[in-house]
Amino acid sequence: MSTIGGIILAPEGINGSLCGTRESVEKVLAFIQSDDRLKGLRRIESPVSPEEEAIHQGNHGHSASSPLAAGEDTPFRWDHVRVKLKKEIVTLGMPTVSPIERVGKYIGPKEWNSLISDPDTVVIDVRNNYETRIGKFKGAVDPCTTSFREFPSWVEERFELTRKDVEHAKDDVNHSDQIAEKEMKNQKQHLPRVAMYCTGGIRCEKASSLLLSKGFKEVYHLEGGILKYLEEVPERQSLWEGECFVFDKRVSVEHGLAQGNFKLCYGCKQPVSDTDMESPEYEYGVSCPYCFAQKSEEEKERARARQKQFERWGIIGGPDKGRRPTHKQDSASRDENQLSKSV
Repeated sequence: MSTIGGIILAPEGINGSLCGTRESVEKVLAFIQSDDRLKGLRRIESPVSPEEEAIHQGNHGHSASSPLAAGEDTPFRWDHVRVKLKKEIVTLGMPTVSPIERVGKYIGPKEWNSLISDPDTVVIDVRNNYETRIGKFKGAVDPCTTSFREFPSWVEERFELTRKDVEHAKDDVNHSDQIAEKEMKNQKQHLPRVAMYCTGGIRCEKASSLLLSKGFKEVYHLEGGILKYLEEVPERQSLWEGECFVFDKRVSVEHGLAQGNFKLCYGCKQPVSDTDMESPEYEYGVSCPYCFAQKSEEEKERARARQKQFERWGIIGGPDKGRRPTHKQDSASRDENQLSKSV
């Protein structure tokens, strides 16, 4: 079986997800790291049982029962490694923030509990609301963002980096610009110690670079992200609550990176629980309680039509993903042969 998955390349680095036998994945990684600029990549491995691997190999990576199966808009939907060139690995929209130039201090999973248990540490979940909804670290602050682009604005508001009293001080004739600058400097000196985390540690590199540019002095981030923490820290010692959303067909994982209990709403790509799927607002491939009200009837009808095509041709998961059923392929071949003979 060949390696499948997706890779993002940007001036600031590389990120991706690969699936395949160990031998095939190692070949791809060796090729990538043959470039001196890409050596020393951090890796997170998700375990696959021999049974699951056998199923995966037998169906060319498209078994619906495999936790690494192909699915719509996941890293494993293709029959090859797809490479995308982007301006940013994760879009923040601030070119001046560069994780290449500076990032916060990495903290390993085994030291993480001690750091976030300190009452003087502000723990921030850098992920978006559909991810934080199903799990986060105990006591973490949730910015409730819908995209990473909203994070800088949240930082400004949460830590009052543009304080009105300082702005008024600049306008007041009784205060000089020096006094205003002094107040702003004092404010930055009292910014708290911050510990941030995300799924695999990628977003945190850019987020920590942003905070450092804003005057924060102590900025830490979880090395390897939540996935590395769930892999290394035993459940009995863990401060993680819930499950971790992942961007592949598994949807969510638990401790030990075991597949979680959430499914994916193909209408909005958000995780849904068994309870969510019992809601009258849930319709497979169309909507769920989190997107039902935001979708027009026209959008729902288009989704239903799309879902019928998926079910007819087996696009979401299954060995016939993206291909017509075998008997129709055979029929088409016969018609083509007959046509060639008649010509």
